[in-house]
Amino acid sequence: MTAHEIHALAGAYAVDALDDVERARFEEHLAVCAECRAEVASLADATLLLSEVTAVAPPASMRGAILADIKKVRPLPPAVARIEKRRPRRWTGLVAAAVALGVLGGGSYVVLQIQDDSSEVGLTAADRVLRASDVQHVTADLARGGVATVFHSAKQGKAVVVTEGLPPAPSGHVYQLWLRKASGMVPAGFITGTGEQTELFEGGLAGASGAGITIEPDGGSKVPTLPVVALVDFEPDAT
Repeated sequence: MTAHEIHALAGAYAVDALDDVERARFEEHLAVCAECRAEVASLADATLLLSEVTAVAPPASMRGAILADIKKVRPLPPAVARIEKRRPRRWTGLVAAAVALGVLGGGSYVVLQIQDDSSEVGLTAADRVLRASDVQHVTADLARGGVATVFHSAKQGKAVVVTEGLPPAPSGHVYQLWLRKASGMVPAGFITGTGEQTELFEGGLAGASGAGITIEPDGGSKVPTLPVVALVDFEPDAT
């Protein structure tokens, strides 16, 4: 067995999928290879991500097919530094690969049943509001033309405004967002463009009963001034 081949057994060893001969040879190598020790330790931690495993008998032809195919693949030694920098969710793929190697070592293989949370990865805060299971929305015509729809989610604790056909603000002015709370209208950011825009209201949604859009001097105001472009009321459970 070459050095590259012995390195490639780290994943199968971590999930106890080697036969007695392979295990003995790998443990001899493990005693002198710091990289493989680090690889095995990392993969052992990663197995905690397995929510459920089910052992089933493989087809009789599987072992022979894999042994034949693996001769065409050149195993590489572990890249420990690169693995340590990966985001935690990517361990799922590493564990799956390690378990797949376990087919070479014995009489069963493992079917992984892991929940994939990749659908949430990379979403902006605005996206999370728009996709929230409890999202509600209110649509209003804008005083200067166009339409604004305010989406709000109690679970996310945020609100988002989506505009269509929003005309430019007057020169020297901006569209300012507000949340209506018991203390009054609270500044909540700005709409920074025209036409179709999506903006997240700044600040938490707790205690808010509605939202508004006004035209304010550049830089915004601490309290709303006229003209009011839109006001909307939230449903009672929005807070």
